[in-house]
Amino acid sequence: MQVAYAVVRDPEEPAVYLAEDIDVLSRVVALHVVAATPAHLVGARKERIRDALLDEQWGTAVFEWMEATGSVVDVYPAEDVWTNERLDSERASFELRMAPLFADD
Repeated sequence: MQVAYAVVRDPEEPAVYLAEDIDVLSRVVALHVVAATPAHLVGARKERIRDALLDEQWGTAVFEWMEATGSVVDVYPAEDVWTNERLDSERASFELRMAPLFADD
């Protein structure tokens, strides 16, 4: 299984958003971060951000929002999710023995 996630590096309220893919993640960030920002905080970019949101141009809206606010959103698409089935104790034990820390110099 894979997921996409974004880290909003806001000094006052950092946040992490997780979604099933990059398309859903873009909508989540646009709705829960960009659109949740009071209009007076984005200044002259307000109309461009609104237009991008209404046109469902999520990436453009996020970019304009970052430019307006100085906040950063780091996006990580298609990351693997570790599960117990993927890394059970038997596999973990095997991988430990193969790890560089256990190699003789």
